[in-house]
Amino acid sequence: MEVGEEMAPGFAIREGYAVYRGPSADSSLHAHAAFQVAIAVRGEVTMVDASGTQHRAEALIVPPMARHRILAMTTLVTFFIEPHCAFADRLRHRCGDGITPAPELRGLSEKDLSAAGALPSAELDARLVKAMNTLAERRVPMPGLAATAGLSPQRLRALARDQLGMPLPRWRIWQRLSRAADALGAGQSLADAAVTGGFADQAHFTRQMREMMGLTPAAVLSALRPSIALSDVDGNRAGHC
Repeated sequence: MEVGEEMAPGFAIREGYAVYRGPSADSSLHAHAAFQVAIAVRGEVTMVDASGTQHRAEALIVPPMARHRILAMTTLVTFFIEPHCAFADRLRHRCGDGITPAPELRGLSEKDLSAAGALPSAELDARLVKAMNTLAERRVPMPGLAATAGLSPQRLRALARDQLGMPLPRWRIWQRLSRAADALGAGQSLADAAVTGGFADQAHFTRQMREMMGLTPAAVLSALRPSIALSDVDGNRAGHC
């Protein structure tokens, strides 16, 4: 569905990306472990970077781990695109180290992402991708993970920093958040989804999601199940992004 069409609030996780549509509160500084494409349903979306510079456009790209905050909006569509999928290659060439206006992405839809999100990046080192796939399945200490990929720990860390823009432990948190959010969509409670994602408790899940996605689990739950009562969730219904 195109951004300009009327759509109900929602949150979904697909292969290679997640998408949120709904309100955005005026957030604090945070950084995602994915590319973010934030699109204004009407008008422009406004973000402030870590230096205090304001950025406004119909659509903005934020690269992984670039600290930013988004100003309050009634409704926006935001895509979180995993850095190891093929669509991320397009974004890597489009933006630098900071927030980048991208008006040509104003009409970005899930249809545009469905194929490229499922394909692996053509630009990431295959050994790094192997390490990421291993880490997505289970927790592995860095020496063992590096050995699996045929690299030294120092070289694996350097590849992650240079090609992903983040340490692998940060990327692993993103994977855990994806699993937990997927569990919410499958009908689990906030507390049970936290356990599914591998978090210590619901508070840990909430803190990590706010820091890494700019959203709260309560906002995701409300978007997934719009009829849920406010008293059934903790925290603000509005997302941050």
